[in-house]
Amino acid sequence: MTHSVLLAEDDRPIRTALERALTLEGYQVTAVADGIQALAAAHRERPDVILLDVMMPGIDGLQVCQVLRAEQDRTPILMLTARVETADRIAGLDAGADDYVVKPFEVEEVFARLRALLRRTTAGAAPDEGGAGAGPGVTDEAEGAEGPYDARAVDSGVVEAADLRIDGPSRRAWRGERELELTRTEFELLELLARNAGIVLDHSTIYDRIWGYDFGPGSKNLAVYVGYLRRKVDIPGSRPLIHTVRGVGYVLRED
Repeated sequence: MTHSVLLAEDDRPIRTALERALTLEGYQVTAVADGIQALAAAHRERPDVILLDVMMPGIDGLQVCQVLRAEQDRTPILMLTARVETADRIAGLDAGADDYVVKPFEVEEVFARLRALLRRTTAGAAPDEGGAGAGPGVTDEAEGAEGPYDARAVDSGVVEAADLRIDGPSRRAWRGERELELTRTEFELLELLARNAGIVLDHSTIYDRIWGYDFGPGSKNLAVYVGYLRRKVDIPGSRPLIHTVRGVGYVLRED
């Protein structure tokens, strides 16, 4: 199956090189040079995935992302950024991006991240062949384990853990009565942790389940996403649910 990619990058050499590489990889590519053209192309062509540079003239990549998300457009977005600070990456996630690549980058890394985003999109749209309630984040241990508090599938694709409720089919989540505004990656990370509530998931397992590959021991990608997810889930006045197990990984539990 040929997937369509909308590439928005104002640097002509980078845009040309990426367009050529993506085409050779088998993608159908629409390449544009700024945010205004990116929005027009996204509205016109409905690509399978968007590759979006942050720094562009006129409307930048963050604004493009915000507009599309405000329009309820859930097309996966991979941001290209030269900014390496955590705050800058968080700004991209806050705008609704699903993942990011820091410049300079290897084109194989871009390919890997695009494949991961497309796999997750396909898996989310396909019916679950493993039976009711058995989503992609369930492990054999989680299905048979009794955690420190109740975490269960209460309906097909619906998970409850403490005061969290996650509806997989509609991709919506609540803590108590408050609905959480989550990006695609944040939702999938929260669902994975909730389905395995009380079980410590190591970094490599989370990378494999969410992104489809491990970024390596030096990557801060997961820590950034967990930190931002905590800002939305563990608000002041509520009991923290997402915990770090140093040197191992993360666990969702109510202490």
